[in-house]
Amino acid sequence: MIAVYPTPEQIQGLLKGPDDQPVVMLNLLRFKERATEPDQGLTGQEAYQRYADEMVRFVEAKGGRVIWSGRVDSQVIGSDASGFHMAALMEYPSRKAFVEIATSPHVAEIGVHRAAGLEGQWLLATTTSDK
Repeated sequence: MIAVYPTPEQIQGLLKGPDDQPVVMLNLLRFKERATEPDQGLTGQEAYQRYADEMVRFVEAKGGRVIWSGRVDSQVIGSDASGFHMAALMEYPSRKAFVEIATSPHVAEIGVHRAAGLEGQWLLATTTSDK
């Protein structure tokens, strides 16, 4: 299932993971063809970019960083990911820091552009393996 926001159960599951190390979030994004309010007249991706530009500055100010982002142009293995338009890897200092950032009033304020442009998202938390 593709959603736009996590459930409370998903947040609790995230917080059960190791909190003594950074967490890298794999974002798989699907944009609306046309953005909704307050970004009518833009594409979904353009509206989302308004959110992303400000979000990156905010995350970096809180000790996180963008590792990589790019356009999804084909699926090589598996199925059901053909609707994703973009992928990004974002690193946060910890799982707790991610939740604090994601639930901050500033993110709620800029989130109107995210909601205007985003049709759906998969967000996967990853932890460095111990080999």
